[in-house]
Amino acid sequence: MRYICTQFEDMRFGTKVLHAGIEPDPSTGAIMTPIFQTSTYVQESPGKHKGYEYARTQNPTRTALQNNLAALENAKHGFCFGSGMAATDAIARLLKPGDEVIAIDDLYGGTYRIFTKVYAAYGIKFTFVPMENASDIEAHITTATKMIWLETPTNPTLKVIDIKRVTSIALKHQIIVVVDNTFATPYLQNPLDLGADIVIHSVTKYLAGHSDVVMGAVICNSDEIAERIEFYQNACGGVPGPQDCFLALRGIKTLHIRMQRAEENALQIAHFLKSNEKVAKVNWPGFPDHINHSIALEQMRGFGAMISFSLKDDTLENASILTSATHLFSLAESLGGVESLIGHPATMTHASIPRSERLKSGVADSLIRLSVGIEDVQDLLEDLENAFKSI
Repeated sequence: MRYICTQFEDMRFGTKVLHAGIEPDPSTGAIMTPIFQTSTYVQESPGKHKGYEYARTQNPTRTALQNNLAALENAKHGFCFGSGMAATDAIARLLKPGDEVIAIDDLYGGTYRIFTKVYAAYGIKFTFVPMENASDIEAHITTATKMIWLETPTNPTLKVIDIKRVTSIALKHQIIVVVDNTFATPYLQNPLDLGADIVIHSVTKYLAGHSDVVMGAVICNSDEIAERIEFYQNACGGVPGPQDCFLALRGIKTLHIRMQRAEENALQIAHFLKSNEKVAKVNWPGFPDHINHSIALEQMRGFGAMISFSLKDDTLENASILTSATHLFSLAESLGGVESLIGHPATMTHASIPRSERLKSGVADSLIRLSVGIEDVQDLLEDLENAFKSI
C-alpha cells in the first residue's frame, strides 16, 4: 500500500498537522483516527480484501500517520517503524557489501553504533567527515560511495549543514542523500524540498512530543526507494503498534504550537548561557557567530529548541554536578518532549563513540545538551541559574 500525499501540498503547516491524511472514521464519523487493535483482517475470498491483510503489513491507524508525516515533509511516501533505529536500519538495507557511506562526524551515537558495529561487519565502509563546508565532502567520494548521511542541526553540537550544496554534489555522482531531520522537524525545515532523497525522523522526539512513544519514520519522494523501504518494513517487521501510532498522531496536532513556544524559550536560555561566566561555548544556530548561521537563515524557518554548551572548567565531574543539580530540567536521555531535559552526551547519548572520535567532532567532556520545553521560561532560567551555583 502506497502513501501518496501530494493532495495536501496547498495546505499550510498548521492545517496539515491537523488534517493532512486524516479523515473521519467512515463507520462512525469519529473525528479522531481509531486505534485498530487487530492482528489480522477478514477477507471476502482468498486474496480479495479491502486493502488490509495482516497488521505487520498494513494497519489503518499507521496508514493515517504515514500519510500525515509524508504531507508534513511535502513528500509522496511515508513509512513508520518501531523506533528511530529501526528506521535507520531499513535505510541501511538499501546498501550492499562493498558500498561506501560518507556520514557526518557529529552523529547521533546510536547511528554511529549501528553503522560501525552492525553494518560495517557486512562489508560496508563508513567514513565520518566534517560537513560544515559542504565542498569538503568531494574529497572523500569514490566510485563506491552510494550514500551521504547527515544531520542538520547535528546532535549534539548543533552544526548546520548546507543541504542544497550537499545534494548538488551528490547529484553529480548519483549518490543518495539521507537527512536526519529530528532536531529541526518539518516545522522548521524540509530537506526533500532542498534536494535530499530521504528524510528520517525519530518520531519519539518532537513529532510525538510527549515522551510516551518510541517510533521512527522514513519519508521520500522516489517511487523506487519507497518500494524497497516498504518491502523492508513488511519483510523485516520492525513496525509500530496502533496505540503508538494513535499517540503520535495526537502529538503531531500540536507540533507547531509546541515548537513555537519551545523555540521562544530557547532564545532566552541561549542568551543566558552565552553571558554566563562559567560557560566556554554555546552551540545554537540562532547566534550570528554560529559558523553556518547564514545557512540556517536560508534553509530553516527558525533555529529550534536544542542547545548545547561546554564549561570553561572542561571536566566530566563538573558536567555531572551541573546536570544533577537542575530540577525542572530533568536529567534524562531523549529530547523534544513538552518538558525540558538536560543530558551529558559523553556519558549518555554518545557514550558508544570513542572519546578520541567525539572530541574531534566537538563533543567535549563537559558538553551539556538541553532540550528546552514549553514551561514558563522564567522558571527554567531560575533552575539553570541555581544549578550553576553548584560548580
